[in-house]
Amino acid sequence: MKILVTGSAGHLGEALVQTLRAQGDEVVGLDLLASPCTSHVGSLIDRDFVRRSMAGVRRVLHAATLHKPHVATHARQQFVDTNISGTLNLLEEAVAAGVESFVYTSTTSVFGDALVPPVGAPAAWITEDVAAIPKNIYGVSKAAAEDLCQLFARNQRLACIVLRTSRFFPEEDDARSVRETFDDLNIKANEYLHRRVDIEDVVSAHLLAAERAPRLRFRKYIISATTPFAPDDMQVLRDDAAAVVQHHFPDYAAEYARRGWRMTRSIDRVYVNARARQELDWQPRHDFAQVLERLRADDDFRSALARRIGSKGYHAGIFSDGPYPVE
Repeated sequence: MKILVTGSAGHLGEALVQTLRAQGDEVVGLDLLASPCTSHVGSLIDRDFVRRSMAGVRRVLHAATLHKPHVATHARQQFVDTNISGTLNLLEEAVAAGVESFVYTSTTSVFGDALVPPVGAPAAWITEDVAAIPKNIYGVSKAAAEDLCQLFARNQRLACIVLRTSRFFPEEDDARSVRETFDDLNIKANEYLHRRVDIEDVVSAHLLAAERAPRLRFRKYIISATTPFAPDDMQVLRDDAAAVVQHHFPDYAAEYARRGWRMTRSIDRVYVNARARQELDWQPRHDFAQVLERLRADDDFRSALARRIGSKGYHAGIFSDGPYPVE
């Protein structure tokens, strides 16, 4: 099957191309940058380029985007051009080419201000039913592109699935206070409780979504590691996260102590992947329990795919304060 992957020189795009090639699919990789996974170099803003690249394609996996780390270095118009107009070009040409399924890689960042409850309130239990309140141009542009997918699913009968992925990047946290308080691996291990996912599981969700889209027509799914928490945990989780984690994983503290690690004091949101597991039959392999198992064995808790893809970064330059400037 011929499958188009946008952002093929990027982190997720390369992982998708490698996985699809390994299972014998013909892959058309689109990116602004030449790479071993890129077969067509060009911009999604160029409608003719998109049209030529779409020839014979049956499925589209649209991972190309300007990301949150670009908010401080790129103009708002560039976000509109790439994330909204580029997506529109792909959708229109997908319809013209008779594509059977379209998967759009979105982000949990679209939830924006809904992710941080008021002081004293319980942690937010984030499902697909929570209303998005984007707080920057990145979130706005991704939410607008989601709406375009829904429009084309309804009016052009293009089967579209939106995947709102949580953190899977290997780069350092953008918050200086977090970097100064926790070891980087400690940060990422903690995040598997509520806001992180391994790229191997992100890839499997995309492939399942592309396969099931013709039956589902249009859906939005949160793609994050399966949380051990329940709604009843939310108040204590906000007040004393370590106590809740201790309840679910009585022996975690010993492993953390062995490494000199700490649990975060408070968790403010929990991403819930139940709908994706139920409707896509998605079975993510990586969660906090698996992280602990790997740590006890002194193994790398990342998947083999995550280790192989490594870190891509977001900018050509190096910044003096953190992995990228924060708006």
